[in-house]
Amino acid sequence: MDGLVWLSLWVPAPPRNLPLAIIIGIPLVTGCYILMNVSYFTVMTATELLQSQAVAVTFGDRVLYPASWIVPLFVAFSTIGAANGSCFTAGRLVFVAGREGHMLKVLSYISVKRLTPAPAIMFHSMIAIIYIIPGDINSLVNYFSFAAWLFYGLTITGLIVMRFTRKELKRPIKVPIFIPILVTLLSVFLVLAPIISAPAWEYLYCVLFMLSGLVFYFLFVHYKFGWAQKISKPLTMHLQMLMEVVPPEEAPE
Repeated sequence: MDGLVWLSLWVPAPPRNLPLAIIIGIPLVTGCYILMNVSYFTVMTATELLQSQAVAVTFGDRVLYPASWIVPLFVAFSTIGAANGSCFTAGRLVFVAGREGHMLKVLSYISVKRLTPAPAIMFHSMIAIIYIIPGDINSLVNYFSFAAWLFYGLTITGLIVMRFTRKELKRPIKVPIFIPILVTLLSVFLVLAPIISAPAWEYLYCVLFMLSGLVFYFLFVHYKFGWAQKISKPLTMHLQMLMEVVPPEEAPE
């Protein structure tokens, strides 16, 4: 899905292609998920499905027989594709945040040789590594889903607020107001429901991790204290030399 959105932004005329990517991509992915679950329930009982450690592998063993190895192979391909789309989209978001002054300026630098936002992509990769430190897949899912839907909700809430407070802004892509309101309500439900139904320390750790980002932002980006500049400037210079990156305006054509 991230890949479809990124492709729509890369192709000219995003006001036309982005809605098309969403209209085509979301029903297509949703349909694939529904059909796959129908296939699972066709060959497995509800009890067998709940007891299976890997539902897709069990499905492949019962349906494909000797060719069941195709299932984990395609799961790996799907995972790699999702990671690729995430690197493209999240890396560019970090790049734009650095360019707009919302993060360290060095994150907006691009590679001299490849003209890619290498610092932003590496920063995103470092955050991903921090997320997998616990080593428990359930904790990882809790971390990621909680943080993702929290930021989705905040982003869409910002869209709703700006729809009423910044009416004069030009909006090449505009959606009916009920859609962001619905997404915001769903985000609130998906953030609060797991905490209420099964409170866990993972949610507190995730909040503390996000708040630590605010501390970093205020110290090094917003207020730009003198001692913080003494740390960030030499660090930026060494990163430039190590990664061979420069500000976009200084990059070779």
